Amino acid sequence: MNELGAVLRAWRDRMDPAAIDLADASPRRVAGLRRGELATLAGISVEYVARLEQGRAATPSAQVCASLARALRLSDDEEAHLMRLAGLAANPGRIPGLIPGSLHRVIDQLDGTPLAVYDAAWRLLHWNRLFAATFGDPADATADDRNAMIVQFESRNPRVRQTDAERVYFEQSLVADLRATGARYPDDPDVAALISRLAGNDRFRRLWALGDVAVHESAHKTAVHPDVGAIPLDTSVLTSQTTDLRLVVLTPRPGTDAREKLDRLLAPAR
Repeated sequence: MNELGAVLRAWRDRMDPAAIDLADASPRRVAGLRRGELATLAGISVEYVARLEQGRAATPSAQVCASLARALRLSDDEEAHLMRLAGLAANPGRIPGLIPGSLHRVIDQLDGTPLAVYDAAWRLLHWNRLFAATFGDPADATADDRNAMIVQFESRNPRVRQTDAERVYFEQSLVADLRATGARYPDDPDVAALISRLAGNDRFRRLWALGDVAVHESAHKTAVHPDVGAIPLDTSVLTSQTTDLRLVVLTPRPGTDAREKLDRLLAPAR
């Protein structure tokens, strides 16, 4: 057993099965979770859990580590430790792309609201089912179509409608935010490549020349759904200070029928 295996076993042993509705009447040989229970919660095989704990598995992926962290209810510090043990420590020169368990717990409580998580270069990392129902499922999208900057300046999402004033404000805010990201991560090649690509767009080039630096915090847009029609939405952007991730929450615009339409989109999935 290596250190990764030892700490996984320790975290499994400390879990209270009753706290996650796994307690049963059969005798338990372990105080915490059984391997099979952890495997089910994390969405991996029990054999793989055993290999990890015994130090026989290759380095687990970031996705596996994130699933284990959620299943074991690790703190952000513990999840970061798990990533380091798995050889997945963040490169300080690159923008962070791992979503901590604390943010996932927030996301889980907002199932009735369209939301998504982006990194500091506006790459889409995670979304909920209502976001997919409203704007189209990103699971079917290309990498370009998962970057909000590219989608905006190359008009890639036909389901989004903005007034001229909304578009001008949104684009100016996004470009100012990207300039701030470029300054924080000057050695990240993906950020440099994104800026270079967007420089071919006239609107982006004019806004970039202004030199504005700011954090993107809000916007207004209308989602045009093929079944329920126009859904006016207000966007709030919450930026994590430790990971530089952006939680984008889209709420129904007051005084409209947006809430009723979102409920209609959500209903079939319930």
